[in-house]
This record gives sequence, structure tokens and C-alpha cells, in this order.
Amino acid sequence: MALAGTAKVVLGSIAFAIFWVLAVFPVVPFLPIGRTAGSLLGAMLMVIFRVITPDEAYDAIDLPILGLLFGTMVVGVYLEKADMFKYLAKQNLPPHPFLLALASSANIGSSATPIGNPQNLVIAVQSKISFGNFLFGILPAMLLGVLVNALILLCMYWKLLSVHVKDEEHGAIEKDVESINIGSSPNINGNADYVEVSANRSSSSENEIHKVPSELESGRNSNASKEMTGDGFSQRKEETVSSRKVLSMNELISSKEDEGRRRWKRLSWKTCVYLVVIGMLISLLLGLNMSWTAITAALVLVVLDFKDAQPCLEKVSYSLLIFFCGLFITVLTAVILILSNLVSNVPTVLLLGGPVAASAAAISAADEKKAWLILAWVSTVAGNLSLLGSAANLIVCEQARRAPNLGYTLTFWNHLKFGFPSTLIITAIGLPLIKG
Repeated sequence: MALAGTAKVVLGSIAFAIFWVLAVFPVVPFLPIGRTAGSLLGAMLMVIFRVITPDEAYDAIDLPILGLLFGTMVVGVYLEKADMFKYLAKQNLPPHPFLLALASSANIGSSATPIGNPQNLVIAVQSKISFGNFLFGILPAMLLGVLVNALILLCMYWKLLSVHVKDEEHGAIEKDVESINIGSSPNINGNADYVEVSANRSSSSENEIHKVPSELESGRNSNASKEMTGDGFSQRKEETVSSRKVLSMNELISSKEDEGRRRWKRLSWKTCVYLVVIGMLISLLLGLNMSWTAITAALVLVVLDFKDAQPCLEKVSYSLLIFFCGLFITVLTAVILILSNLVSNVPTVLLLGGPVAASAAAISAADEKKAWLILAWVSTVAGNLSLLGSAANLIVCEQARRAPNLGYTLTFWNHLKFGFPSTLIITAIGLPLIKG
């Protein structure tokens, strides 16, 4: 039987504090086990301390959200395989501002639809606001928010990006100078050698002049005998060369045809990948089940690839899925006091949605609808404040840290330095644009 009263609150707070510290600082000196193990530890402590029962812990795991994450991860793997992200990798750009742009823009953009994030889905269900009214009520604020967010990123990281570009240009100039030096130095030595060789040739030419008459006589006699045998040999040689040319031309034509077929097949496959992703996005906008839509798109891409899917499935971040399992269990039992960023924005909506709607409904029905939309806007944008504010932040952070060609860790403080001013500014400019 689960504990009750003060003991449950104290033990639950201890378990949550351990989870929070390990989620924010995954390599703390006294317990460097990472975010995934930290979330499992917090969930396990909730059960061991009997704050919740094992059955309640299993019920807390949101399988539809895990299915949505899994499906979108597989789709992302095939998009990467279709060269969707090749440009940024080639440019070798600094990852920090681009990771922040990806996470923050995903959070702001998700505010415009009921299916953009879990808290919006909760609001849409409780408020009974239609998809169209929800979209057009928040769309102006979302569009302006994305634009202002990009401007804030440019203002904060313009120096970093410009220095990086200058370093690349300087490195390219140095390579060009080195190639010029390497290419020109042999010519100087070559000229000296040429002068020396020409001098030797001029000194030996006088001796060769006296040998010419005798050599001409012997050459005339030998040429007459060589002409008879040389005609047959040259004819056979020409036939051999012509046959080799024909073979080489045939091989070149066949290789070009094979290369053209491979390119056409590759282009067709990439086009199919993009069409499947566009179809998935349209299905989500039409209100179909998010989890099964993403999983269906992933399976369609697996079939279209027509290869063993194990290498692609191995790229899925299963540790991130496990992290969310622990997060669901821990958050379920945590006491939410003030901000979404202390835990997540979804439970805050569950706690504040009812009271906010009831207070607004006492004024008018239009104010009630506007209150729900304002709650959706504020709770979503608030996810940009800290690294733990939203699932998008954690997904981007973990994927960047585990990427084989990147291996970059976006720390809590680096995110907070951008997230704090961005959240305040974008929330403030968006509020007047919310339409009731």
C-alpha cells in the first residue's frame, strides 16, 4: 500500500530532486550516469519509496507519445539518408546556434495547432475549440514569434558565425597560397636545369656534326630493309589499337548508362521519401492519430528502401525513449508549484487549464476561448526558457550529443542564456496577437 501524507511528499521530492539534477547536469561528479539512467533512477525511487505503485508507474508511460517519437526518429533517419541534412554538414557550421534555432523554432511553431504538442492537444480536448479556430487564433503570433526568434539568434550569435566564416576564408586563402608556392618552385629549378642541359647540348653538337655523313650512308642501307618488315607490323598494330579503342568506347558507354540508371533510381527514391514525409505532415494537419501516422510513414519508408532496415533502426535513439519513460513516471508523482520549466509544460496545463477557463467563462464565452489560446501560447513558448522546458529541447540535445559526426553537448546554461530573453520577448509580443 502506498504511503500517504508528509512522508510521500518528502520522499517524492527527494526522488524528483535527484532526477532534476541528473537531467540538468548529466555528468555531475558524484553520479555521472547521464540523463537516461537519471530518469530511470528517479522513476525507480518513486516506486521504491512507495510514492506510487508499480501499476501506476506503468500507466504513467504515454505509449502514443513514445510511438510518435519512434516514428519521427525513423523518418528522420531516412531523411538523412536522402541527403536532407547534407548542406549543413558540408558547411561545417558551428552547431550551437543551429541547435537552439531548431529546438526553439519547433516549440514556437508547435503552438499553432492542437496536434503541435501534447499540451495543445489537452487544451483542444478540454476547451472543444475546433482545429481551424485554434489555428487562426494563434497563427499570427506564431509567425511573428518565429521571425523574432530568428532575429534574436542572429543578434546573439552573429559574431560567432562571422568569425567562423572568416576563419574558413582565411584557411582557403592559405591553401591557395601553398598550392601556388608548391606549383611555382619546381619551375625555378626546372629553368636552371634547362639552362645547364642546353649548355651541355651546345658543347657536344660540334662533335656530332662530323659523324653525320657516315651515319647517313649506313642509315640509307638499313632503312631499305626495315621498310619491308615494318609495313606488316604497323598494319597489325593499327588493327590492335582500333579494336582496343572500340572496346574502350563500349565500356565507357555502358558505364555511363549504368551511372545514369543509378542516378535515376537514387533520385526516384529520394523523391518518394520526400513525398511520404509531406503526406505524413498533411495527415497530421488533417487530425489523424499522430502516433500511428508517424509509425505508418516510417514503415512505408522501410518498404520503399527495399533493404534490411536494421542499420537504419540502429540509429534510433532508444535511450531517449527510455529517458521519456522515466520522465513520465517521475513527472506524474512530482508536485508542480510554479513554472513549467521546473518539470514540463504539459502538467502545468493540466493543473491551470480548468481554473483559467472557469475564471474567463465568468466574463464571456469569447474570453473563455481566448483564455485557452493564451494558455496554449504561453505554455508552449515557456518551453524555450530552459533545457527541460519541452520535449523538443531534450530531443535536440540528446540527438546532437549522440550524433557520430557532431558529438556536441548543449548545456543547461548555454540554453538558458538564449532561452530566458527569447521566451520573455516572444511571449510578450505574441499576447496581443492572440485572437479570441
